Amino acid sequence: MDEVTVTQMASARIPTLVGESHICLYASNLDDKEHLALLIGNVADQYDVLVRVHSECFTGDVLGSLRCDCGTQLNHAMKVIANEGSGILIYLRQEGRGIGLLNKLRAYNLQDQGYDTVEANLLLGHGADERDYTIAALILKHLGIRSVRLLTNNPLKTEGLQKSGITVNARIPLQSCITSENAAYLLTKVQRMRHLLSLDSFSAVLAEHDNGFKADRLNTAGTVSQVPPINDGIKYLLKRAASHNQRKGRPFVTLSYAQSIDGCIAAGPGEPLALSGAQSLTLTHELRASHDAILVGIGAVLADNPRLTVRLVKGKDPQPVVLDSNLRLPLSANLLQNSIKPPWVATTEAADIERQRKLEAAGGRVLRLPANEQGRVDLCSLLERLSELGIARLMVEGGAGVITSFLTKRLVDHLVLTLAPVVVGGLPAVDRSGQCDSRHLPHLRNLRHQRLGDDLVFWGDPDWGDA
Repeated sequence: MDEVTVTQMASARIPTLVGESHICLYASNLDDKEHLALLIGNVADQYDVLVRVHSECFTGDVLGSLRCDCGTQLNHAMKVIANEGSGILIYLRQEGRGIGLLNKLRAYNLQDQGYDTVEANLLLGHGADERDYTIAALILKHLGIRSVRLLTNNPLKTEGLQKSGITVNARIPLQSCITSENAAYLLTKVQRMRHLLSLDSFSAVLAEHDNGFKADRLNTAGTVSQVPPINDGIKYLLKRAASHNQRKGRPFVTLSYAQSIDGCIAAGPGEPLALSGAQSLTLTHELRASHDAILVGIGAVLADNPRLTVRLVKGKDPQPVVLDSNLRLPLSANLLQNSIKPPWVATTEAADIERQRKLEAAGGRVLRLPANEQGRVDLCSLLERLSELGIARLMVEGGAGVITSFLTKRLVDHLVLTLAPVVVGGLPAVDRSGQCDSRHLPHLRNLRHQRLGDDLVFWGDPDWGDA
């Protein structure tokens, strides 16, 4: 804080639609951007000044984009300050939560593929929110502001100003206008970024526009409430799984993944591809919540850096399990950031012991198991160990090698397959090049299907017949 400075470069009178104001332009040695403070009324050397710290959003502030609530918040804040008679609007030039306009537009494209706003930023190699409020605090100090009442829904702004020496004596919410275009974005703010939003009208908007979330999943506090499953598929699955562990001595295994109509799950090895629509993603989270553990291969972790949590429905997060014969799980992986349920990493006896120590120091739990003929973790041994650890229902999500291995070994008890109406021409879900052919692949009995948005979801029990 002592090393960062701000300098007022210019100021001028600005008449606005909400009344007369004064604008000050600031430069800082922290960046090369021009930050602004819009002053209404007498604010110098005052206590408990009404303040809005607003981060630049070209698409929302200028173009009126409906993907976010930034433009409406900016306009509403100016009106609230004008009605108060005095206050300050600080406009920080940190577009896209600090990642810039270019990456923000790239994040929009990822969101259109099904990722939420946090996941999109992470896939681009950025943090969920890279903004900093040091400059805002220094501007307030330059203006002689001693304490503020902050117009915000974001706890990080309050914490950021207080950390920089500004007393925040009150938080005044800015209620957002919820539309079919920004509903999922606002829900992510509530569930993943701690924003304090009242989503009273959320259910009605989603019910009217059918944007992919079940409207009755949300209560008036903006949190997810328990509702019956999308259909009776999960009830059937749970009924089948109830006595399975006692009969077979291993967990009930549900294989669930999404593929294109030409059978692909990715554009290529190591290239993540969001196939499921919003409704299908909600179903995936319901499935996760109904299982004790969720298993993926290390290839899927390296490509997608998933969290494997339940976000879109109410329920407990499953225990993450990673098949990682050579202990390649990065120490920076999102899975290792989960302090409540850090991952179990299934590896072989030949794996490097020093690497194991590092993963365990980072919070992971390494399970050493016998290897198969290919030097990979023996799946039957893994399932036996998971059963010993109290896992009765296991959900397997992929990638391609894992899907193929579980089918080849006939270790799948139920299959939930989401078919997306796209042609990819990429990495097939089932690898038939070496370890399996059509004789190893099952038919499905007790088959049922449902339409979720543009996707078609199949539920069925594998039947290998006499193969």
